[in-house]
Amino acid sequence: MRIVKLDANTKNDILSNLLKRSPSQYDKYQANVNMILEDVRKRQDEAVFEYTSKFDGANINASNIRVTKEEIEDAYTKIDNDVLLVIRKSIDNIREFHSRQVQQSWFETKDNGIILGQRVTPIENVGVYVPGGKAAYPSSVLMNVIPAKVAGCKKVVMTTPPGLDGKIYEGTLVAANEAGVDEIYKVGGAQAIGALAYGTNIIPKVDKIVGPGNIYVALAKKSVFGYVSIDSIAGPSEILIIADETANPRYVAADLLSQAEHDELASSILITTSASLAKEVSKEVDMFLDKLPRRVIMSKSLDNYGYILVADSMEDAIEAANDIASEHLEIMTRDPYHVMTKIKNAGAIFMGPYSSEPLGDYFAGPNHVLPTNGTARFFSPLSVDDFIKKSSIISYSKEALEPVYKDIVRFANAEGLTAHANSIAVRFEDQE
Repeated sequence: MRIVKLDANTKNDILSNLLKRSPSQYDKYQANVNMILEDVRKRQDEAVFEYTSKFDGANINASNIRVTKEEIEDAYTKIDNDVLLVIRKSIDNIREFHSRQVQQSWFETKDNGIILGQRVTPIENVGVYVPGGKAAYPSSVLMNVIPAKVAGCKKVVMTTPPGLDGKIYEGTLVAANEAGVDEIYKVGGAQAIGALAYGTNIIPKVDKIVGPGNIYVALAKKSVFGYVSIDSIAGPSEILIIADETANPRYVAADLLSQAEHDELASSILITTSASLAKEVSKEVDMFLDKLPRRVIMSKSLDNYGYILVADSMEDAIEAANDIASEHLEIMTRDPYHVMTKIKNAGAIFMGPYSSEPLGDYFAGPNHVLPTNGTARFFSPLSVDDFIKKSSIISYSKEALEPVYKDIVRFANAEGLTAHANSIAVRFEDQE
């Protein structure tokens, strides 16, 4: 990996380079995405079938687009039992963590007849997109479905692209069934997003779409926002590690590569105060690359978006980490808890040598759907909050409104909204 001195110029260059990975930079694909969405909106299932044949090579039609109970049962016969047990353990951890996020409705009653409150209700119908392609992601199923179920969503509909044989990977089907998905459809890409957003004769319209995908999926979600709600526009995966001389270089190298294997656009960055650690990590990365199967993808990722930055001080390292606002942030320092208190921007923070990023991907419980491309400055991980909505409750008695109604009338008239003023005043016109 390249080793670079951290200063203002290199930081700005890196930030500029990372932003090239943002879905907002891929406008050249938008016209095709819009065409697919419009076609799905007009021709519905017919368009879905045609695009599935064109892009996935699968013969999908009205008779086989929805996954059947028999297909799910067959998936259980194919999945390794040890993997099934791990999925169930992971579900327990994810459910327990997200159960702590549940919000309750509340009401406040005052003696003068005022009742104010907030009613919390789940979004009724949710669509979950699960990617296929270069890898299968049962873990993504769990992370998107379980918070929706904990929130109390009435129906969770999942779409995922089929293989050439028209089937879905057994791990994905088992994970979906274990997590409580209500309906599963064999469709991927922008056409799946269009079907969920607009509804077809077969695929139901949902109120919100969540889940990661390729650039076509990301741009499609961006385009249908307004017809439905969405979670976020996910970009390529990324990891940033802050380390000092106490860090194990082999651990650091392994963790950097854990994200580089996702795809060629993934970003892996180490910021360290130790020049010797930087050199050792670079050597360990090269040794791992010689052994790991996805070396071609990892090498391209590191060549384009991999950096080892040597900082003058831990304060400089922390400042750079906050500016980059990485999806995953690992802290491998003498006192990781002290460093953590100074981190403002990160999707998920992993502290200490035995808290590597895949722990969060698969098992610990916190959600692995995280803000990318610097959006951790203002976005949060997927949570139960993403699957609820809040309604304000307002109730005034006549006795409560009377002493303040003239203030409201005055405020409305000041804005030139005389009908607003009249709506209040008419209730006390017998007193004028």
